[in-house]
Formats: sequence, C-alpha cells, structure tokens
Amino acid sequence: MRTIKMFGLFVLVLSLGAFTVSSNLDVDGYGIGDVATDFSLKNIDGNMVSLSDFKEAKGYLVIFTCNTCPYSVAYEDRINALDAKYKPQGIPVIAINPNNPAAKPGDSFEKMKARAAEKNFSFPYLFDKGQTIYPQYGATRTPHVFLLEKTDRGNVVKYIGAIDDNYRDASQVEEKFVENAVDALLAGKEIKTKTTKAIGCGIR
Repeated sequence: MRTIKMFGLFVLVLSLGAFTVSSNLDVDGYGIGDVATDFSLKNIDGNMVSLSDFKEAKGYLVIFTCNTCPYSVAYEDRINALDAKYKPQGIPVIAINPNNPAAKPGDSFEKMKARAAEKNFSFPYLFDKGQTIYPQYGATRTPHVFLLEKTDRGNVVKYIGAIDDNYRDASQVEEKFVENAVDALLAGKEIKTKTTKAIGCGIR
C-alpha cells in the first residue's frame, strides 16, 4: 500500500513539474500592432535602462539573448552589426538576458559583464531579474527579436522573430528578416514579413 502511495506521489510531482515547464514556455506575449511595455532593467554597467531613456530613438530592436546558447553566440557579431548600422538611424539594439542564472550559471550578471567586454558589445545588455519582462513580450527563444516603432500610442510591435535565415553561417544568409523590416520601417513602407519563427534555445 505504501508503495502505491509513493508511486502516486511520484506521478503527481512529475505532473506538476511538467505543468510548470509548460506554463513557462506557453507565453502569449505581443502580436504585431500591440503596444509593448517599457521596462527598467539593470545594464552591465550597473545603471538601470528603460526604452524611454532613448529620447531621439525612432524605435528599438529589443533582442532577448544570452551568453550560453550556441544560437545566441553565433549571432553576437551580427547583433553588434545591427546596432552599428541602425543606432545612428534611430533604431538602437537593446539586448535582454531572460535566463535564470540558478538554472543557467553561465548567464549570471557577472558572466554577462565578462561576455560583453570580450565581444565589445556596443549596446545595452540588460538582466531580466525575476524573469518579469520576457513573458510580457512573449519571447520563447534566444535570440528572439522584437522590432518596436516609437509612436504617439507608444512602442508598437512591427516585427517578431528571427534575425535571419541562417544562424550557422552569416555568409550564407538569404533572407535578412530584421534588416528588411527595419529598412522598411525607416522608409515608411509596409513590412512584408512581419513574423518569423525564432530559432534558438528555450529560455530557462
């Protein structure tokens, strides 16, 4: 009888664990045309950063990324290049690490600072302490991009998804999803591809 009770308890724990993981991944988040929330998150320099700090910005490339995911690492140089190209045009990169360092020690705040220095990140690299922001946006992977346009209504979501179509080799990219979206936004044109599937590691 005791064995049956222990087995039942084991099944219950597994079920609760599965539910917890599922609920963490099944975030609704924003859709195209939604107004995204601002935030105040700690940057690697110790300062708190909000979207509203960028007074002259026309929009933002909010990119959920991290130190430890191979996909994120593969895109680091391309994220730096996006910031170099579009920040002078009013669309800066704002990178956010959504991972819990208790689950991913390599994504601790101290490791974030070291990685940013090693790769010469030109953009803010923010820590989503308590994992409160990524579920609001609906990020599920690293990297996961949200292009926002600053408007009178607020920061409107214009593109969601992947940076491009080839994380393995930047020289073999055929579709530059983010660049195409930002170029269209800056030109006042309709963005043709508004959503793509983010390819990367699940947020932990």
